[in-house]
Amino acid sequence: MGTGGRVAVIAWSTAAIFYFYQYALRSAPAVMMPQLSDAFGLSATAVASMAGLFYYGYAPFSLVAGAAIDGLGPRKVVPIGAAAVGGGALLFASGDPGAAGVGRFLQGAGGAFGLVGAVYLAATYFPASRAATLIGATQMFGMAGGSAGQFIVGPLIASGVAWNTFWMAMSVVGFATSLVLFAFLPAPTGVVRRANWLSHAGHSLVTVVRNPQSILCGLIAGLLFIPTTILDMTWGVRFLQDARGFDYAAAVLRSATVPFGWIIGCPLLGLLSDRLGRRKPIIIAGAVVLFASLAWILDGPADVLPPYLLGIVAGIGSGAAMLPYTVIKEVNPPDASGTATGVINFLNFTVSALLGPVFAWLLRMVAGSATTMTAEHYQTTFEPLLYGVALAILLTFLLRETGPAARPAAWRMAKAS
Repeated sequence: MGTGGRVAVIAWSTAAIFYFYQYALRSAPAVMMPQLSDAFGLSATAVASMAGLFYYGYAPFSLVAGAAIDGLGPRKVVPIGAAAVGGGALLFASGDPGAAGVGRFLQGAGGAFGLVGAVYLAATYFPASRAATLIGATQMFGMAGGSAGQFIVGPLIASGVAWNTFWMAMSVVGFATSLVLFAFLPAPTGVVRRANWLSHAGHSLVTVVRNPQSILCGLIAGLLFIPTTILDMTWGVRFLQDARGFDYAAAVLRSATVPFGWIIGCPLLGLLSDRLGRRKPIIIAGAVVLFASLAWILDGPADVLPPYLLGIVAGIGSGAAMLPYTVIKEVNPPDASGTATGVINFLNFTVSALLGPVFAWLLRMVAGSATTMTAEHYQTTFEPLLYGVALAILLTFLLRETGPAARPAAWRMAKAS
């Protein structure tokens, strides 16, 4: 590997580690809901809504991150995102609900620069034939962080580590990550940065948003992703305790298997897509697996299959949500790479931001005056997630096939016309 290749690997790896860090903070509240409820004096549903403020920052700032990276390069903007996550973690540790809400929003706003930056580097510095594999590997880092946010943080909290001590420590990590990113992300060389980059960013944004295929990509990714973000990372531990009767430690371990499945599924499905040269069949196959495993998690018996199998399989299937990130880049101009990633991230997490409070409200309405949630409450509340996965499968049939195996035929048709 030459010097340029080593620089590319170091740059992408550094951004991917930032993505790991922010994803760990994204999922951490799920394993400390009782502690946060006591500290803030709020109900579990109110704390879940506060945790969901992450997505209100993450979704719109995905657009900002994409446009800024396209115009200024990752080194000038991605470290700022990491510093914002660190500041948000410090505010969350304050114990004040207002400050914590602002901090959670900042964590999301800064965290958006992690995925967009890593995907931009993967698309810019590596061959297009490895696009799906590298984007899947990027998400693997994120889900490793998501798993760590539950699998590691849960036992820490259970062993007596104070919840605010954890968040203060994560604040220090955020500021340190910002310095590391600035040191290792390459300054743009050999590229003429436009003086009117803001105008160009606006034009790129309009181009991407006006492409119907972009909207399809965002909807498909969002519908395949919300079972992870809402059911598992927000309500997973409570669901397993209330509906399945597991103790806290067992519930944390089982909930953490879903992001662990993503660690396997994202790079695996990306690799399969690149090898097959097709995107759509892999998306559909992953969605079918997700549908079946999600249906069993909600309605099937808990003691028939091996303990951690369902969560891992659900995570592997849900990993198909990353393939639309490849498709959206392939159906839009190359110089709008960061913007395209920002748009799909915006659409994806807008779904989570809007539906998170809806599901919290629905669960409260379904439970009524009951003091303890039951399996029936959770099943009724989260059954619409199954309909969403089915809709994602139908929408995938409308998606244009952009895999390498489809390009020669498309090229010949264009030439003939």
